[in-house]
Order: sequence, then C-alpha cells, then structure tokens
Amino acid sequence: MGCDVSRPQRITVLGATGSIGLSTLDVIARHPDRYQAFALSGYSRVDELLALCVRHRPAFAVVPSTEAAARLREGLAAAGCATEVLEGEAGLCQVACAAEVDAVMAAIVGAAGLRPTLAAVEAGKKVLLANKEALVMSGALFMESVRRSGAVLLPIDSEHNAIFQCMPGDYARGLSAVGVRRILLTASGGPFRETPVEALLDVTPEQACAHPNWSMGRKISVDSASMMNKGLELIEACWLFDAVPAKVEVVVHPQSVIHSLVDYVDGSVLAQLGNPDMRTPIANALAWPERIDSGVAPLDLFAIARLDFQAPDEQRFPCLRLARQAAEAGNSAPAVLNAANEVAVEAFLERRIRFPDIAGMIEQVLDQEPVVPLPSLDAVFAADQRARELSREWLRRHGR
Repeated sequence: MGCDVSRPQRITVLGATGSIGLSTLDVIARHPDRYQAFALSGYSRVDELLALCVRHRPAFAVVPSTEAAARLREGLAAAGCATEVLEGEAGLCQVACAAEVDAVMAAIVGAAGLRPTLAAVEAGKKVLLANKEALVMSGALFMESVRRSGAVLLPIDSEHNAIFQCMPGDYARGLSAVGVRRILLTASGGPFRETPVEALLDVTPEQACAHPNWSMGRKISVDSASMMNKGLELIEACWLFDAVPAKVEVVVHPQSVIHSLVDYVDGSVLAQLGNPDMRTPIANALAWPERIDSGVAPLDLFAIARLDFQAPDEQRFPCLRLARQAAEAGNSAPAVLNAANEVAVEAFLERRIRFPDIAGMIEQVLDQEPVVPLPSLDAVFAADQRARELSREWLRRHGR
C-alpha cells in the first residue's frame, strides 16, 4: 500500500486513551511533518478523549454510547474543536477503513477490538497490531484476510516486534526455509515471579497490577501477572510467523531489556534490545522500513550490568500451560481460552474470585467446551459467547 509522501500520513488510533494509544500519539506528535491523527477512539475515559481531541485535532472521535457521544460533543463545542463524533462498533469500523486513512493502530483491548481491526485489514491498510485477541480468536480468518487484501501487518507487542526485527525479510517463505530453528519469546515474569505459590491465594488486584517494568492497563497487567499475556503472545506468534507451538519457547527475563530472540540453525541467535518503553516498537512500525526518533532514552548496558534468564514455572503460572495447550489444539480452543480469561480477570479485579481461580476457571471451561472449526467470524463470536456463558456459570457456582 502506498501513500502520498507530500502530506503527513493519516493515522487512526483505536484505543487512544490506553497506554499504547497515548504512546502512539506521543510518537506522532514528535513528527508532525510525517504523521497526523485522523481519528481517535476511547471507551470510558470521555474527558481524557476530549483532551486528546483538543490537542491533536482529529477529524473523528469514536465512543461506545449515545450518552458518551453527547458528553464529548458538548465538550468539543465548548473547546471550539470541530472533531466529528461517531458511536459504537460501526463508528470504529468506519474510521478503521476510511479511504483517507494510511495506517491504523489497533490497540483496543479484548474481543471488542476484533471487528474494527479486521475492517482495517480488509480495506488493505497498514495495520499496527497491538490487539492480541484479533489473532488469538480468529487467527486463520485474520491471516487469510491479510493475504487476500494486501494489508501490511506490523506487530506492536514489544516481543513480536522484536521477533519481526530479528527475522529475515523473506520469513513468509517459512521458518525452515529461512533457517530459523525456534523463536524465543521473553517474559518479565511479572510481579509474582518469586512469590511463593501458596501466597498467590491472597494477592490483591493492586498487587497484580503493579508490574515491575511496564506501565499498562489493569486487564493486561493481570494477564502479565498470571503469564496469560505470554500465553496469548505465544498463540499470536504462531500466526504472525507461521510457526507451530513447539517452535516457540518462553524464556523468563526479569530485566525486560531483551524483548525476544530468534535462533537460527547455524547457531546464531539474534536479539532485539532496548529500554522497556512501548514507543520503540510503535515508532519502528509507524516508520517501517525506515527508522525515526521515538523519544526513548538510549540503552545503558553499564547501568543494567546483568541479564538473567530462567525457565517459566508452570506450577506458578498454569495459564501459560493452558495457552500452549489451546495453541496446539487450534480451531476454537484459543477463542474459548481468551473469552474465559477475560471473564476471569474481570471477576478477579472485582474481588469476586482469588488470583489462582483465574486459571481454574479457564481450565474448566476449556474442558467443558468441545474444540470445533471456526469457518466464519460469526462462528468465532459464537465460540466466544459460549465460553463466556460457561465462565459466568462457573462464577455463579464458585464466585463471591
């Protein structure tokens, strides 16, 4: 997909008020000659979205409800900002596939981001993928749409972006064909990496959200604490790089300096290093195949002094085991895993279940729901809905 180099590239940011969205807007603002915000979306943080619209002056803003739209329109009018307000999933899809748009940052967390992200892909856009669930839920359909439309798909997760940077340019020919032996997916281990397993019964949502290296939203922070985040990334890596689960190995690396590695058959291992700041992969994807300043400080290896690695403990982190099993089963299993996890994390954040119950609920839902093919997007959402119903039933029996 080409774009007019005589004007700034127009960027739609889906999930503008989240950490990825804010980092994206920071990079965009550093390069006003190259990029401008075309559309911004937000969910519950209407006042924050209003402030972003006043600062970045996008053509459109999208919110989920009529009530939120009325609040935003009132605020925009008072600020003298001409941004047009759209509502709901239809509005998200409209700004994702608009003819004027050059690139879409897909950073809406959860299943809610799937349809607008797919709309951007089907429109052949440059898609900066920060929404794990799009590939976890509908990997085969999603990647087939990428191939059919000619969209450019660039990963934003720091780990997948690192793998992308360490891969040869022709990796789409297949890992064996380009000499890749395995992908090494790094994980920080989160806040509970050294917590005694028995103590996990009593950890609080606040403790789970206190990530030692990254500033993230509450849902993804809990996923990191349970290592479900890494499990979802394993599934995503399989789709992005056409790898079987056995070719993707998780390595706990507490410093979060090496973001991932690629191991080649000749014994070479290529790694991408950098400070733990999401503006690095965002800038890499925005400018690809060029490089631009991201605002991230240079890496000081002397200050870091050491890099540690260890194998993940699946007794401590059963979610990682469940995700690998879902990846190996394929078909509907990853969508079921993702839906059950979303319900479980929400219940944990609401203090209705304990931290270890997240994995317990997911495992029971996976055991109950048969693995079936997902030939259409409707089938994907049907599997998602069934898993949520089973999860809510589990909560009625076991939750507080």
